[in-house]
Amino acid sequence: MVRPRTPKALAFITGQADKKRTRFESRKEPKPCGPLGEAPAWIVDDNCIKARSAWEQFRREIPWLTASHRTLVGMASNIQGRIMASQNVGIQEMNLLRQMLGQMGATPSDASKITVPDDENEKDDLLD
Repeated sequence: MVRPRTPKALAFITGQADKKRTRFESRKEPKPCGPLGEAPAWIVDDNCIKARSAWEQFRREIPWLTASHRTLVGMASNIQGRIMASQNVGIQEMNLLRQMLGQMGATPSDASKITVPDDENEKDDLLD
């Protein structure tokens, strides 16, 4: 089985980007379109769901999430919030949560698959 690629942001955080500079300097990642920000008003915590807490957990644990991820994070927060509130969550919902996390680049192998067009005028801040 092939070892999953380490995302550039994770490599920078862990120091791998400094040790294996040539491996990570050619990788391109999308430009952020603003921070993820606070949870919207419709994301709530109550006895049945801890969606707002789940949002904050995603915001802390997946630091590269941006404003373009807000809809997926909201959906994932609702499922994760039900899990956190000890509600029954079926296999289909768990699978959906896993897929959403993959689409947000929350797994190392999925994050490394993100490609963006080259921008010759842009300097890569992560490795300089």
